[in-house]
Amino acid sequence: MALFVDQVSITVKAGDGGNGAVSFHREKYVQKGGPDGGDGGRGGDVVLLADENMHTLMDFRFKSKYGAASGADGTARFCTGKSGEKLVIKVPVGTVVRDAETGRLRADMHTSGQRKVLLHGGRGGWGNARFATATRQAPNFAKPGQKCVSRAFELELRSIADVGLVGYPNVGKSTILSVVTAARPKIANYHFTTLMPNLGIVRQDGMDFVLADIPGLVEGASAGVGLGHAFLRHVERTRLLVHVLDIAGSEGRDPLLDFDQINGELAQYGDLAQRPQIVAANKMDLPGAEENLTRLRALLTGTDIPVYPVSAATNKGFTELLRAVSAKLAQLPAPPPYEEEADTVEEAADAGAFAVSRQGEGDYLVEGPGMQRLIDSVNFGDQDSLNWFHRTLRRMGVIDALRQAGAAEGDTVTILDMEFDFVE
Repeated sequence: MALFVDQVSITVKAGDGGNGAVSFHREKYVQKGGPDGGDGGRGGDVVLLADENMHTLMDFRFKSKYGAASGADGTARFCTGKSGEKLVIKVPVGTVVRDAETGRLRADMHTSGQRKVLLHGGRGGWGNARFATATRQAPNFAKPGQKCVSRAFELELRSIADVGLVGYPNVGKSTILSVVTAARPKIANYHFTTLMPNLGIVRQDGMDFVLADIPGLVEGASAGVGLGHAFLRHVERTRLLVHVLDIAGSEGRDPLLDFDQINGELAQYGDLAQRPQIVAANKMDLPGAEENLTRLRALLTGTDIPVYPVSAATNKGFTELLRAVSAKLAQLPAPPPYEEEADTVEEAADAGAFAVSRQGEGDYLVEGPGMQRLIDSVNFGDQDSLNWFHRTLRRMGVIDALRQAGAAEGDTVTILDMEFDFVE
């Protein structure tokens, strides 16, 4: 059986934008052609695709780094560089993606075929033709493409199922799944035989629904005991819970105490205690089952939790149980997707944010995500380019910020590894 992996970390990078070109029109009999440098191409996006044929995140254990193609540089004759190919990453339906640094929920891939742009490719830089004006007819500089940084994401698989079978280990959940569906889970007479959620399709009264056999819970599961959090999350999306009890108490436990303890664990993990529930009193073919069934029904008198006696060993009682499940599902709305949170990292980097700090007497440092791109845009051997650089600093507010920090005429300003004299 293939290894079931439901939580991985990956590193992703969108494609960089291509650089703009510095070029001038050259043609026979044309001595001084104008600027004709084209723009750089846009970098490729990183796109997630929910694939119903995938059931585990195991593939990401073998490959954890992904990168989209960068855009091509612009060329002469106003030719824009080719945009980078987008990178499509397939994930199983039910995968949620969080930013590893901020913890923000970036994507909930809850529907088959759903697509989500995880990272946008960098914009292409402008060619020198864009900077031509009536007074600057031969700009000898261009903008570089927007560079993208690698980002780390946490992928977590939360199984998509309409109904979840919950209960203590070895109460017969896997056997029930094998009886009512075509699924063939591993079945054995020991605890934690099921180490991964098993899914099966049930067809009842003209309705199809997905039934999940969730690995057995134990007391303390909400705090991580046993399989704990690793599989409690797989019942989060279910619309209905079928609580399977060993009604005969064949392992020496009281089924009523089992019922209370499992519901207590569900109550401590999200809102699972409010999820509609049906009790499947299994192992009715064993001695002591009838007495415990009477006690259970007395306990649940006055509640909206119905009890259906079944026997997975003799395949009895399941028609009534499945009819009750399908009737209940018809009344329940589909589970809402998780609310995605906007990505602020790319927005902050694109805003040209900067910070000014004083390093010593007459020495100031300017730092920020937009400084590298600005420096790369300047041809320091061209006066027009230097004038544009100074105007851009003033427009961004860097000059005002330096003045407020105490900078005076002639002080040293360091941007990246370059030093400049402060000029008002």
